[in-house]
Parts: sequence; structure tokens; C-alpha cells
Amino acid sequence: MASGGTAAAAQASGGSAQKPGKSVTGTRPWIAGAFLLPALLLLGALVVYPIGYSVWRSLFDAPGSGFVGLDNYGELFADERIRTALKNNVIWVVVAPTVATALGLIFAVLTERVRWGTAFKLIVFMPMAISMLAAGIIFRLVYEQDPERGVANAVWVSVHDTFAEPAPYPGANPRPNADLKASGGGSFTTKTTVRTGTAVGLPLVAVQPDDVRSAQRAKPATPRPGQITGTAWLDFTRGGGGTPDKIDEQEKALAGLTVQAVKDGKVVATATTAADGTYALPARAEGAHLRLPAANFAEAYNGVDWLGPTLVTPAIIGSYVWMWAGFAMVLIAAGLASVPRELLEAARVDGANEWQVFRRVTVPLLAPVLVVVLVTLMINVLKIFDLVYIIAPGASQDEANVLALQLYQSSFGTDVNQGIGSAIAVFLLVLVSPVLIVNIRRLRKERQR
Repeated sequence: MASGGTAAAAQASGGSAQKPGKSVTGTRPWIAGAFLLPALLLLGALVVYPIGYSVWRSLFDAPGSGFVGLDNYGELFADERIRTALKNNVIWVVVAPTVATALGLIFAVLTERVRWGTAFKLIVFMPMAISMLAAGIIFRLVYEQDPERGVANAVWVSVHDTFAEPAPYPGANPRPNADLKASGGGSFTTKTTVRTGTAVGLPLVAVQPDDVRSAQRAKPATPRPGQITGTAWLDFTRGGGGTPDKIDEQEKALAGLTVQAVKDGKVVATATTAADGTYALPARAEGAHLRLPAANFAEAYNGVDWLGPTLVTPAIIGSYVWMWAGFAMVLIAAGLASVPRELLEAARVDGANEWQVFRRVTVPLLAPVLVVVLVTLMINVLKIFDLVYIIAPGASQDEANVLALQLYQSSFGTDVNQGIGSAIAVFLLVLVSPVLIVNIRRLRKERQR
């Protein structure tokens, strides 16, 4: 009776009684182990062993023969280059994921209202198809100092020159022993005072050929009563010859020069040279010195030193955002597609404007997606190496240094110390671990919902 009741109970439960030697899933443990063994071997060989060996190697000196304990970890905070790399990593983690996520959110929201939104998303996402190495080469050229090669400075110089008139003859100066002498700040002033009814020549040299390529032939000025006249010209004859301080037949006029009459430290009159190089000053310039201001000869604006010590890290972060803003946009757009439109419309019906709908409804509903994007990018930037290595020139690489690059330099660079390199690798693992733990916990909570 008892055995019959047990069998009946087993049948009543749908045969759920577990057979001896089988797991909960109904699979024998040795079969499950056989299927998992290749993956476990790969995991051990590619993950567990390298981590364990790195921890072990970080406790030894550079040759690997002397045990130094935690001295390599102390060196991480004593070495100036490594401290700079740590500081830059903090900047990267704070700035790059935040900016990329914010831009991705803006693009995702705006493209919903754009007719060609799909095409726009494709264009923004396209940099993700480019490798970090290729992107680094592209932006190394973009940030080139020469405006004729670097796109960033070409745009910047164009904007600057729109609002600030460039100097007509950068680098020009008078001949040695001429009547013009340097008067401070890059300007030149005549040694002698001028008188009305006379013509005062202003010969210059060291003018760039491109600045006078289309210039007219210089014309000697005619003296005029009650005025001070003169000519500014390039006192140089191609092929040699010619007479110094005299306008020769083939010498070019310097048009657009500003000429000032200065008396007792004050500018009493100003003139600008004509196309033939001539100028005229009124009678009140009598007894004054003529001055050519520094603005005539200032070097051409050459843009911003994007890859200099000050801006190299922000410039590289800009290239990273260019690549990864599209990634953030696609993930956020996918989350935005699942947002109930009824909630948005209800907020608008209740009188909320578009900014209030975005801030109080859209962003809170997208919070889980935004966290995913932010955490993913934070993990990504902690490992950043390629862009910094390619974009930063040798002179600025120490200022742009990050931990992953320092790990490479310490392990395989000119001053090899694999003990320090292993310590940096372990330190990076410790930095990434909290972010990974938070991400895993968040995923588990989402699965439980």
C-alpha cells in the first residue's frame, strides 16, 4: 500500500520525481561538465591565468628575479608620468562618457522629428565602422597645426580672419642702416622728423613673395605743398642690382600699409598706402616722426595648437566622442522607441512644454538605457589606448598619457619594467571591477522583474 501510494504520488506530480544521478535540469552532471569543459579551459587560459600571472609578476622587480612585494604599487603613485596618466584617466571617465551620452540623447530625440532621421542616424553612427587606429590617423591630420593641412585650424583661422584683419606684410622689416628703426612692439619709426612739401620714402625688405605677387610697380611720390607725401615699396630687385633706398624700375609697391605721424608720443595723423605705394599726410604732421605700426607686420594667425600640452587631452576626447556618440544614439533611440507615446501626449495635454516633457518624462523613462550606455562607455574609456598613442605627438605624449598607454610603455617601451607594467594592469582591473559589479547587479535586477 505504501509503495503503491508513493508511485501514485509520483504519477500525480507528473513524473517530476528526480531520478538518481541527474541534476535539476534532468542532465547527468558528467555530461554537463563535458560540454562546459572546453569553455572552462578557454576561460582559464585566456582570463584566469593572465590575471593570476599579472598579480604574481607585479610582486617582482624588473628582471623578475627579486621579490619586492607591494613596492611596484607604491611606485604607481610616486612616478610623475603615472600620476599624470591617472589624472588623465579621471578626466576621461568623467568627461568622455558624459558628453557622448548627452550627444547621443540629443541626437536620438531630435531625429524622431526629422524627416530624414534614418539617414542622419546612419551618418552619425558611421564612425563606429572605423577602427581606432584609422580614427587616430584621421584626427592627427584634422588637428595638424598648419591651416593648409589641418581641417580644425583651417576652420578656426577662417573664423578668426573674418573678425580680425590679417597683417598685410607679416615679417617685413626695413633695411639695416635705413632711416626706419625698430621702436618696440614690432613697429618701426623714422629717425628724423618730417616736413611738409617733402616726399619721404619707406623702403622695406623681407616681404613674402606671395604678398606682392600681384602688386603694382612702385611709383615715386610727388612733393606737395602743405602735405607730407611718400612711397612704401619693396626695396628689392630680382636677380640683384638696383640702388638701395631708391625706387628702381621693377620694384613693387606695398599697398595697404598704415602710416602714422607721431608727435610727443601721440598719433596726430594717419594714412594708408595706395595701390602704387604712395601716401599723403596733412600739414598737422609737420615735425612728427613717421611710424609703421606693428599691425602691418604681425605674423599670420596660425590657429590653435590643438596637440600642444594644454589641449591635447581635450582634443583626443573630442575624437573619441566623434566615434562613440553614434553608438550612444543608437542604443538610446532603441529605448526611446519603446517609450509609451501616451505618456508624452498626456504631459503635453496637461500643459507641459517640450523642454518639460523631455526633462520630466522622456529622460526618467530612458534612465535605465542611459545608465547602460554610460557604464559601457566608462569601461571603454578606462582601456583607451589607440587614440592617445596615435594622435598625441611625441612632445605632448607625457601630458596626454593614460594608464593603458603607460602600461604598454612600462612593459614594452624603452625603459622596460614588467613589474611596474603588471602592477598597472592589476590597478586597471581594480578600477574597472566596481563598474562591472554595478553593471552585473543591474542586469540581475532587470531579469528578476
